[in-house]
Amino acid sequence: MMKKQNIRLGHPTVTFTRFCRKNYAIFASLHKEIRIGVLAVSTLLFANPESVFAQVERHEGDVKDDRQVELDDVEVTASRVPLALNQAARTVKLITSEQIQAAPVNSVNDILKLAAGVDVRQRGGYGIQTDISINGGTHDQIVILLNGVNISSPHTGHLAADLPVSIDDIDHIEILEGAASRVYGTSAFSGAINIVTKHNDDNQISLGAKGGSYGTFGADAAAVLNTTSFSNRLSATFNRSDGGVANSDFEKFNAFYQGGTDQSGVSVDWQLGMSGMNYGANTFYSGRFPNQYESNRRYMASVGAHSKGKVTLHPTIYFNRALDHYQLIRGTQTGENFHLTDVYGASLNASTNWALGTSVVGAEIRNEGILSTSLGRPLEPSEYVDIPGQSERFYTRRDNRTNICYFLEHDVVLNQLTISAGLMANMNTALDYRYRLYPGVDVSYRPNDHLRLYASWNQAQRMPTFTDLYYKSPTQEGNIGLKPEKTDEFNVGMAYHHKGIRGELRTFYRKQKNMIDWVMWPSDSTNNYTTFHAANFKADNMGFSVNGTLDFRELINPALPLHQFTASYTYIHQKRHDNEKIYASSYALDYLRHKLVLTLSSRIVSKLNAMLSYRWQQRMGSFVQYTPTTAEDGSVAYAAATRPYQPYGQLDLKLTWNDSRYKLFVEANNLTSYRYYDIGNVRQPGFWFMAGAKFIIGL
Repeated sequence: MMKKQNIRLGHPTVTFTRFCRKNYAIFASLHKEIRIGVLAVSTLLFANPESVFAQVERHEGDVKDDRQVELDDVEVTASRVPLALNQAARTVKLITSEQIQAAPVNSVNDILKLAAGVDVRQRGGYGIQTDISINGGTHDQIVILLNGVNISSPHTGHLAADLPVSIDDIDHIEILEGAASRVYGTSAFSGAINIVTKHNDDNQISLGAKGGSYGTFGADAAAVLNTTSFSNRLSATFNRSDGGVANSDFEKFNAFYQGGTDQSGVSVDWQLGMSGMNYGANTFYSGRFPNQYESNRRYMASVGAHSKGKVTLHPTIYFNRALDHYQLIRGTQTGENFHLTDVYGASLNASTNWALGTSVVGAEIRNEGILSTSLGRPLEPSEYVDIPGQSERFYTRRDNRTNICYFLEHDVVLNQLTISAGLMANMNTALDYRYRLYPGVDVSYRPNDHLRLYASWNQAQRMPTFTDLYYKSPTQEGNIGLKPEKTDEFNVGMAYHHKGIRGELRTFYRKQKNMIDWVMWPSDSTNNYTTFHAANFKADNMGFSVNGTLDFRELINPALPLHQFTASYTYIHQKRHDNEKIYASSYALDYLRHKLVLTLSSRIVSKLNAMLSYRWQQRMGSFVQYTPTTAEDGSVAYAAATRPYQPYGQLDLKLTWNDSRYKLFVEANNLTSYRYYDIGNVRQPGFWFMAGAKFIIGL
């Protein structure tokens, strides 16, 4: 393997880990900057072997540069062991930077809607309060990582997607479907989403602004300042809107800094981020109260290193802090809550290659603590803690738990076969201080260069969130007796890739115990169906997904204006193993039965490109809708009735004018202006138009 080199030539960058000896290889490198070496694991933790490729910028007058250059030999990690891209034992969906920039989306949450296996239940625009789940799971069952660092919230999954980065910061998004505890710990119950940010080589400043419907406005700025020894990237974004429905106004800001250095024996990366949101929360948590309000602040920091040599070491330390202020009735203390969550973590991985394959051992310790006015065990008055920014207001409850994991994994890579087997030993102080084992194995077989068959079995566990355990309000009641969720998951699939045609078929079966949901029982009729309770139940998820891509430039002609067509479909069925009647479910039973995603991208003229996307989905379950009635004495009563979710389709369009120093765009979301529900009682806005510009200044 050759040593990594960075040479700035002013052309697009292509990375090889070794020369493939194919007869077209030398021509694929013409007029491009070539980086020879291995990508750091922190840069690309895992990727889909059937869909990772380098996007090559188009130079005016040179249609051949419009092609995509295959990278078969990039090292990636779909397990804890780095493997060559075409040898990985497990597939991962990848959303590239080019797809993100071309798509008619305004937030990371919107981007994830393009993945058929991901359920994005949106409450507000621009990523304001979004629940994200994978393959029929819930928003608490996935782990969200930023450059490989776990930033998930033990408070509640409702806040897990409050990210310190914007769309323009993202290089690509990796989606691992299925249980992954032996790779990412207990949080990865039904999958993982890793957001990987950009590492620009050229020093530059970028400035952008956009505006559109409902008084929406946004501005962003970013700067890249690299030296021979250090890389630095700083960005900041602000967005505000009056909102597309009543009491859905918001202000949102974030700032993110990442840096790194690559020395002869070790590379070091660090990142700092903060985000804040203030927003009208409409009927986010209860249809009975349409004037809710919430304010969030999040801070994160991490440092990681990679040593080089026969035995490679990868230590990481990180810190996350989140502050949340919620009001059931905006501007009042009714149902008001304050929460402060701190998470500290450290991990160490060590890997080595030897005669029988590649082995890795690792350990992680993660401490999760919360101060709150409603979550945790009661404090003595002498132990109360001042709430920041509030006069004579105190946190009166506290809880804390420590999670310790040990990992062991071994990979065997043969010419056509890859076997990855591993084990996680886990202990959580909130249980009984006993270690429990969670094994898994992934197998991939490649009969030829185009076809790949794979299968996997993995076990996982998830601890209840602090909200699941303790939350109590006029509309919700937690359960301190909840048991941890457990699952055995099986995956079988096949993937094909040849000359502009890519396709994949995958089936899965998830056998689950102690699943956690917030449900309303028929007995709640005595309080007019107002209270949801946290409870365990047993239910299995099963289904399949199929996706295909036609790249017309590679298949027919590189100069073809029509670029790419993709189609993805996921079907999920859930089977409960109890006969207890449930009046309504908030999360687990309201899964997506069907989801279809279609996208078409093309060049219209010169530098003007278009992307059209269509998403159709049908959700199972129903939600409780409240109808107010006014009595003669002026009092208001509510009649409760369940309403099933209706299937809907959404059509979006984005036009982009790309130049080397500026970009202009217009986008239209929900072209048919159909009003739909992702979450009960939270009606989504109709047609939404945006336009904007970005300018890049070289330094």
